[in-house]
Amino acid sequence: MSDFIDKTLIQELTTPVPHEIAQFAEAIAYKMGEPPLGILFYGSLLREVDPTGILDFYVITEKPASLSGNPFARFANRVLPPNVYYMEHQTEAATLRAKVAVLSQEQFLRRGTLFSLDTTIWARFCQPVRLVWVRNGRAADRILHALRQCLITASCWAALLGPKEGEAIDYWRTLFAHTYAAELRVEKKGRGHKLLKGREERYEALLKASWQQAGLSYQTNNETLRPYLTASSRKKAAKNWQKIAAYGRPLNLSRLIKAAFTFKDGVSYLLWKIQRHTGKQVHVSTFERKHPILTLPFFLWRARHFLKTTK
Repeated sequence: MSDFIDKTLIQELTTPVPHEIAQFAEAIAYKMGEPPLGILFYGSLLREVDPTGILDFYVITEKPASLSGNPFARFANRVLPPNVYYMEHQTEAATLRAKVAVLSQEQFLRRGTLFSLDTTIWARFCQPVRLVWVRNGRAADRILHALRQCLITASCWAALLGPKEGEAIDYWRTLFAHTYAAELRVEKKGRGHKLLKGREERYEALLKASWQQAGLSYQTNNETLRPYLTASSRKKAAKNWQKIAAYGRPLNLSRLIKAAFTFKDGVSYLLWKIQRHTGKQVHVSTFERKHPILTLPFFLWRARHFLKTTK
């Protein structure tokens, strides 16, 4: 089953993207002090092309790094990864914009396991992605291994959190509902359905293959699946997920605050993200925009209120 998983992932990773996006990724790679292992393109603009939107890139590096080369930024990426940057790339037709996250391979792998309290990596990279820049074949293999791990982790959580029996799509919908909630994200109703729409066969095939790869037996009855899990396993998983959800709220709020200092006009980005993640609109003064570090303690005090009201 590992061969089937790898074949599917490789096909997705190597699916061509518009030339302008590949050029953008190449420009990002050349801005790094040391060439990264690879750059992944993922997210909503991979599913639906919108030249006015913000592209999502993940830069996978050999060791913790930063695009700015700033020692403090490198330290921040070790303590609270990933570092996130805003970048633009001018083409003949338009200006492309992107959110660029930088994460080392070791950090990526650690956050892709079943034991990670951070869902943000495996929940994103169990979905289709493109490898738009890669250092060499060996680096491609290392990235493939990391993505395979994300998929298997996601499939196991889908079984543990999902119904006792149901169609494959039911397990994925339940999983994404849990991960959105754990990440402090307020999404439009049916967002999980939208992620899966048109890709039902892909998710069904990979769910079964990943369960087999993880050693999780299951019964099939037409389209209905029933993973063999004990009541105690489900109960333990539910308790562990409570820890993940409790950890996810302050973790992602901390990342939003950190992004205010790595993004150009980071305060505006932070406010937009808080509204997107919590559904609450936050206003700041002109003074706070001009002096984000000076006013950070007051903002953090207010952020505690945002966090409490989203629990």
